[in-house]
Amino acid sequence: MNPLPHIEQIRLELALRMRHKAMYPDESPEVVELPDDEEGIHFGLFDNNQLISVASWFRRSETEAQFRKLATLEQFRNLGYGAHLMKYIINFSKMEGIKVLWCNARLDALNFYRRLGFIETETRFRKNAFDYVIIQLEL
Repeated sequence: MNPLPHIEQIRLELALRMRHKAMYPDESPEVVELPDDEEGIHFGLFDNNQLISVASWFRRSETEAQFRKLATLEQFRNLGYGAHLMKYIINFSKMEGIKVLWCNARLDALNFYRRLGFIETETRFRKNAFDYVIIQLEL
């Protein structure tokens, strides 16, 4: 019997490798680095001891946090792994006293976040050929 998927905090280097592989495999590895990565908490979802999905969490104030770079390996997308990881991050945020969890969401991923209860703000922008909207979830 296979163990259930599990989530754990991972080292930044592992998160960076997964981001690169899952998000921008044809770009240079530096494209997935964030200026404040060292201050973040990085989570990985494992299934059968394989890292499948990652996301990074950043406290922005006493009651506000941002998650960034949710990335799932292509062959495991649309199978519930990303949602499982996000539910974990939502619960983690609540335990940390966070009242608002937010991110810069690609417009093509809005339905995924809506199913988790996130709502769109008025703030939209374009970066690196992608359209984004800031979404948030009140906890």
